[in-house]
This record gives sequence, C-alpha cells and structure tokens, in this order.
Amino acid sequence: MATVTFKNDTVCNLGGNEVNVGDKAPEVTVVNCNPMLQDEKIGGTGKTQLVIAVPSLDTGVCDAETRRFNQEAANLDDVEVITVSMDLPFAAARWCGAAGIENIKVCSDFRNKDFANAYGVLLADGPLAGVTARVIFVIDKDGNVTYKQVVPEITEEPNYEEALEAAKAAAAK
Repeated sequence: MATVTFKNDTVCNLGGNEVNVGDKAPEVTVVNCNPMLQDEKIGGTGKTQLVIAVPSLDTGVCDAETRRFNQEAANLDDVEVITVSMDLPFAAARWCGAAGIENIKVCSDFRNKDFANAYGVLLADGPLAGVTARVIFVIDKDGNVTYKQVVPEITEEPNYEEALEAAKAAAAK
C-alpha cells in the first residue's frame, strides 16, 4: 500500500486499487460541477486525459494547483483536463465561479468514491481520511496510464512541468 505524508509528520496510507504506468486506466464516473451534476467519464478510450486528484479546492495548495492547471490547459491541444476532489459539486461550482475556471472540468467523487478507490488515491487513514491524495495521471487515447505522479507531501504542489510534458507527449501519439 502506497503512502503520503501530511505536514511532513503523519503518514497516510492510500486505499483502493493501485494503478501504475502501463496499466489500463479504470473507467469510472465522477460528477461535474459545470454543467451541474453531469456525469463525466475518466478512463476509457478515444481521448487523452490529464486527471488531477486534489484533497479539497478549499485549501491554498489545491486552489493554486487547480488555477495553474486551468491556465496551462489553454495551451494543451487534444487533452481533456479534469480535476477531481471530494468537494460537493455545489461548493466546487462556487469556487470555480470565484476563481474564473474555464479551461478544465472540475468534478467530484463524492457519490461512491469510485475514482479514488479504482485509482488507489483514497486517503485510508490519518486526519484527511476519506479524501483523495494529491496525484496526477495521464491517460492516452488507448486508455493506458502513461504517467503518474504521487505528490509525497500532500501540502506541497506537484511538478507541473513534468505532468504537462507527459500530457503533451500522450496527445502527440
């Protein structure tokens, strides 16, 4: 079972089925906040996806990360960018409106935690148990995971450049 830390102190175990580079991306449904309550599919074939899991949009790091990927998404051709958290879609929609999010889909995994469990990013214990860890996946058009970044300290931002280059490379295939 993989782990991450919270504030460099508490070790949190990740629950669910671990998905790694080279694996087929599980096909799951999350809930979009715009259009409200519309189902969105993660995984499957036919499009390149950059999937960004964050604990909650209502934290400084998740806010900064989602805003950054929203800006960067404007420069990504043929890549669907989806941010997933456990925030309710109503709260996510309010946050998106205030943050000016227009280039990415912001979705929730609140219903059944299907994404978090299928991709192995659910924090299974610790003070944030029940939300997603900070993890990024790139899924190519054939439905294969071509990139995975687990941010080891949940209060830190990811390596944006590496994730964006992986998304561009997958889209160029």
